[in-house]
Amino acid sequence: MNQKGKKGQGAIQNVDNHFEKISYVQTFYEDEILDEFGNRVEDKSPTEYLEVFPKSILNIIPRKDMPTEYSMNPYQGCEHGCAYCYARPTHEYWGYSAGIDFERKIMVKMSAPKLVEELFLKRNFQPHPFMLSGNTDCYQPIERKLELTRQILQLCLDYRHPVEIITKNALILRDLDILIPLAEKNLVKVAISIPTINEELRKKLEPRTSTISNKLKAIEVLAQNKVPVMAMIAPIIPGLNSEEILAIMKRVSELGAEDYGYTLVRLNDTVEPVFKNWLEVHFPERASKILNQIRSIHGGKFNERMAKKRYVGQGNFAQMIHQTFKIGERKYFPNGIQPRILATHLFNGSKGQQLSLF
Repeated sequence: MNQKGKKGQGAIQNVDNHFEKISYVQTFYEDEILDEFGNRVEDKSPTEYLEVFPKSILNIIPRKDMPTEYSMNPYQGCEHGCAYCYARPTHEYWGYSAGIDFERKIMVKMSAPKLVEELFLKRNFQPHPFMLSGNTDCYQPIERKLELTRQILQLCLDYRHPVEIITKNALILRDLDILIPLAEKNLVKVAISIPTINEELRKKLEPRTSTISNKLKAIEVLAQNKVPVMAMIAPIIPGLNSEEILAIMKRVSELGAEDYGYTLVRLNDTVEPVFKNWLEVHFPERASKILNQIRSIHGGKFNERMAKKRYVGQGNFAQMIHQTFKIGERKYFPNGIQPRILATHLFNGSKGQQLSLF
C-alpha cells in the first residue's frame, strides 16, 4: 500500500491510549485542502470543539527545567498537527488518542477569561508571570473565532499582570494593540516557534501552523513595535532540521529577535508511535537513520525523563548541536543573551475592579 499522509494533518493514525484496556486504530490518508491558518476548504473528518468546565485555569509546573513556574492553556489538543508535540499524551487523560484525536478533538475552556479575572481578584493573590501555551498553542486556528487568548491578554493589561507567550501562529499580530502597551510596561515577552525555515518541511512537520514567511514577519513586526520577541528553534531533530540551526539564527537575529531557545527532540510516551508513523510516510528513505540519531542523543532511548539530562543529551551528535548554537550565538547574538525579567510590582487588583464597573 502506498501510504500518503493527509494534507494538513500531522498524525497518520490514532494510536493506543495506554490508559485504556481496549485499543483501536484508525488510519487516515484522504486528501484535503487547507489555507495557511488551518481552515479547511474541503474535509471529510472535521475537527470537533468540545467545551470543558475547569474549576481553575492556572497550572503549577513542578519541573525546574521549565523557564516558568506557571502556565495557562485556553485549549487542550491542538489543530496545528505537529507530529513531534510533547503534549500529545496529555490527551489520553481525557480518554482520547494522542494521534488523530489530539488534532481533531479540541477541548475549549470558554470560561478561561472569567477564571483569570477571578484569580486576579483574590484577596491574597500574588502576581507571577505565567506562560500562555505551556501545553498547547493559544493561537491555534479556533482562536481566530473565539478570542479567548485575546481576552486573557486584555485582562493582563487591565490588571497590569505579566504574561509570556509561545506560539507557532502569526495570528498573534491581531493582538498587537494589546501587546504594545503590555510591552511598554515590561509585562510581556513572546516566543515564536521556528524549528525550520524550509517551507516544504514546515508543511509536513507542522502542517497547520502559519507559513515560514508569516512567522518571520511576526518576529519582525513585534520587534519593530518593541515587543520583546525571541525565536524558539525547537525541537532539533537530528537528520531533519539540525542542519538549519545557523541559518535560522542568522535570519531571526536580522529581523530583531533579542533571544533564542532550543530543545532536543524527545519522543515521550505515545509521541513515539505517532512520530514514527509520520516519519515512515513522509521520509521513508531517511526514517531509520533519523530514529537512530534520536536514540543516540538520549543514550539509546527515544525519550529522557530526567530533567537535568533532557536538554543536554548524550553523545557526539548532541554535543555537535550545542556547539553549533554556541557558534551561532557568537556570530548572530554577539551582545550575549540577557534573561528578561518581567515586572510584577505593577499589578493592581483594585484598578481591575474599577474597570469592571464600566
